[in-house]
Amino acid sequence: MSEGQQAPRPRGARKVRTGTVVSDGMAKSVVVAIARRVTHGLYGKQATRTTRVVAHDERNEAHVGDVVKIAETRPLSKTKRWRVLAVVERAR
Repeated sequence: MSEGQQAPRPRGARKVRTGTVVSDGMAKSVVVAIARRVTHGLYGKQATRTTRVVAHDERNEAHVGDVVKIAETRPLSKTKRWRVLAVVERAR
């Protein structure tokens, strides 16, 4: 493979992301904001893009401000396609 390309993920491998909990008002669900840095194609300026996803939190252990690790999973409801793996850092 050339240097700019990544190896393809093995079949069945789940995406794992880290994000910040922005809402925990639902039962067994949290909303997680995932931020990523992108470079503008022409000007090269760095910008932050944020994606909000709903994640399943079986034990209701994540709260607003916590940094959590989430993994892709099968559809659990109309909007839930992620689940909380672990709380990486508690909010202060």
